[in-house]
Amino acid sequence: MKKVDVSLHGMYKSILEGYLLTSSEHSLYEAQKFSRELIKESLSPEEMVNLHVTVVQELIPNLPNEVLVANELLLEVMVGYGLAYREHQSLRDRQKQLDSEFAVAAEMQQELLPKRVPILESLDIGMKSVAASLVSGDYYHFNEDDEWHLGVAVADIIGKGVPAALCMSMIKYAMDSLPEQRLQPGALLENLNRVVEQNISSNMFITMIYGSYDLRNHIFHYSGAGHEPGFYYEARSGQFVDLATKGLVLGLTKKAKFHEYEKKIEVGDLLVLLSDGVTECRTENGFLERIEVTKLIKKYIDLPAQEIVENVYYDLERLQNFELKDDFTLMIIKREV
Repeated sequence: MKKVDVSLHGMYKSILEGYLLTSSEHSLYEAQKFSRELIKESLSPEEMVNLHVTVVQELIPNLPNEVLVANELLLEVMVGYGLAYREHQSLRDRQKQLDSEFAVAAEMQQELLPKRVPILESLDIGMKSVAASLVSGDYYHFNEDDEWHLGVAVADIIGKGVPAALCMSMIKYAMDSLPEQRLQPGALLENLNRVVEQNISSNMFITMIYGSYDLRNHIFHYSGAGHEPGFYYEARSGQFVDLATKGLVLGLTKKAKFHEYEKKIEVGDLLVLLSDGVTECRTENGFLERIEVTKLIKKYIDLPAQEIVENVYYDLERLQNFELKDDFTLMIIKREV
């Protein structure tokens, strides 16, 4: 315990002496001003108690022994309390710093995502992406070109927090730098895989589905890298089928190859791309089955695409007592004409 400044000692002794004699409001006011001096001098709670005990003994020299013993106990309590309080303050300051850093990362992450959903005459597109915590591990992407193609992607970064946000920035800029491969989903994923494999740690992986929608003939070309299979809804039969792909997650091996698929989309058909936060929704009764997700989509099938994704999100959030367990990303593309 550090030695208290002489002036603080004298100041407190004067205040206490005055209060013992008069019990006046003025003395209480002086005590309040004195407390501000304690903060300026960084006096700890136990040092203040020690000062009080010392001054009381000076002013009242014949205190009963029981009071002196009780003061010793109080000092011991305050020493322990002071140490615990400073540790708590240190942890709280550290938490504030981490919260601030996470907030910056979350803001940066939002800047990486598309600012709007493409508006096209023949397609109705709905998009909903919600982070389970401050920083999301999900990423989605739209790209429109002048040759009647729409590029879309949904990715899931295995690993959350700030590393996921940094990884997302790498994915975005890598995709933006590969314009010549946007029409070749398999080739685009091969190039992305090389970038990821060379630039992220071995304990981080990225799953992704990327597709190029040809707006002239309504054929969807797509390829996947270990990503949660989406769905294709055929309006004619009213049936959902998996939009399954084969391909390793990005970053696992440098020489990975990604098979390319294509699907003809008819009027009224839907493409559903999603992250595992949609299909692995955890309720009180366990994980939701994929078929339950398709039932929810079908429940709202006649609504505009954005209303479908909003309603499905609300229903799944409600099933989880409005507490998301994982990042949620759902993209629905409906052919209108």
